[in-house]
Amino acid sequence: MKKAPLLFFLLLLSIALIVNSCKKDNLSHIPGLMAGKWQLASITVTNYVGDSQVSLDTLNQTCSIIQYFTFKADNSCNYTNFQCNADSAVGRWSLTANKLFLASDMVCKDSTKSSGGTSKPFANAKIVTLGNYSLVLETGDVEPNYSATKKRRIMRYGFIRQRTTASQ
Repeated sequence: MKKAPLLFFLLLLSIALIVNSCKKDNLSHIPGLMAGKWQLASITVTNYVGDSQVSLDTLNQTCSIIQYFTFKADNSCNYTNFQCNADSAVGRWSLTANKLFLASDMVCKDSTKSSGGTSKPFANAKIVTLGNYSLVLETGDVEPNYSATKKRRIMRYGFIRQRTTASQ
């Protein structure tokens, strides 16, 4: 009679071990945090030579058009009014395997280029901050290894989450 509770306990223990040992995929909450509409709050450009900061400029101070970056759960995205141009750009977004970088194929009209061309500003953007209400992305020369004499330029985009009509 004493063997029955012991066998039951061993069976229950082996079931618990099997269930807990199963590989768990896609447990990251980061894609869920990305989804939504983000309003641009600030853009700063920092220029470096090696690791020494040479200059810091704040951009977009005279733009009266609100800029939005929207990420959808189906991995599509759009940017409305990029660089104060009354236009929208659409594309796809994904995260790197380590969830530290945003990759987007979105092509935007670029008013900073002398020819008025286009660019992919978020093709490789480092996620600096991501929370329920704030998102900070760095683009440009964000590689971790650089020469002590190399000039680098990093653009930092600060966004705040916007409520959608469904959640109001």
